[in-house]
Amino acid sequence: MEPYRLLSGEQVRWDRRSLYSFGEGDLGTYADKYDVVIFDHPFVGDACANGWFVDLDKLLTSEDKALFDRDEVGASWQSYAYDGGIWALPVDTAAQTAAWRGDLLERHDLGVPRTLDDVLALADRGAPHGLGIGWPSVPTDLMCTLVSVAASLGLTPGHSDGDFLEAADARIVVDHLKALARVAHPGSKQWNPIRCLDHMSASDDVAYVPYLFNYVNYSSGQAARPITFGAAPAVAAGKPARTLLGGAGIGVSARSASPKAAFDYAMYLCSPAYQSGAYVAFGGQPGSRTAWLSDTCNAATNGFFRNTLPIMGEAYLRPTHPGFVPFFRDATLKLAAVVFEGAPLPPFVNWLNARYDTIRPRAARGAA
Repeated sequence: MEPYRLLSGEQVRWDRRSLYSFGEGDLGTYADKYDVVIFDHPFVGDACANGWFVDLDKLLTSEDKALFDRDEVGASWQSYAYDGGIWALPVDTAAQTAAWRGDLLERHDLGVPRTLDDVLALADRGAPHGLGIGWPSVPTDLMCTLVSVAASLGLTPGHSDGDFLEAADARIVVDHLKALARVAHPGSKQWNPIRCLDHMSASDDVAYVPYLFNYVNYSSGQAARPITFGAAPAVAAGKPARTLLGGAGIGVSARSASPKAAFDYAMYLCSPAYQSGAYVAFGGQPGSRTAWLSDTCNAATNGFFRNTLPIMGEAYLRPTHPGFVPFFRDATLKLAAVVFEGAPLPPFVNWLNARYDTIRPRAARGAA
């Protein structure tokens, strides 16, 4: 992140944490220690319930809110709103997409898959050429793909009055995951998106990935072997793919000694001018629609933003109420056992729905 000096003269110092910590870790620990924290939107319900962050609704003007609303990429702005408050600003937007090495596909006269059946066919056709299918399927990303496949079937896991995923639907979705697992590169079970993309850009044995979170760094002109990102494969006839929304928000700690200065810094980072300028130049993946539409940003990234913006617009927003993150985290390991270890499906589905019912918002459970 670019150095930034506050009006008080103090300089901002950034620390890093792991991808696991960002998506599943103990957010409260970081809110206790830092003035601003970048975090994943499913945490907002817990952030609200535990008082970890300042409610930015009290600091944003009506003009500020209108600008964020106009400049939103997909549901990135609304994803940080919960229970009447705003708990972060959208500094980054991502979603699960497909990714491919166009040079490898063209070299062997192979097309980009449009459906999951096409993905399986590509695995067969690519094998004689030493080309395979990659798929980040560590437990977290496996569970993200489950939601993406379900959403592509027109289902709404976590956003209906019924089960998180009904048994018959769960069987269809998991069958698709098992089919992908059978053809995926042997390293896939140890890959998150970054490991997969690192392998894909350094080796010539993975030509296509059906589901991973998109990272602009691998598409830019500086990449040794540029990777193209685009729509995930369709799952059902007549239904376009719809994949899980990712991204990151920046929140102001409720323990900050200088909340206004921290808020001003967050606003600077999320401003359209910075997002479409230095933020992209330094390798960032902005949360600002202005940047995604910028000719300059697209020229520097081989059209990454323009090519994937429609996917962002239709991306599926996970629930954000309290308890969802630990529910999701616990589900990841149980799903991995079903897909990769032969664990029976019915107990997993029963657990999934029963556990989700314990954290479902009271209104959705029909309580008075």
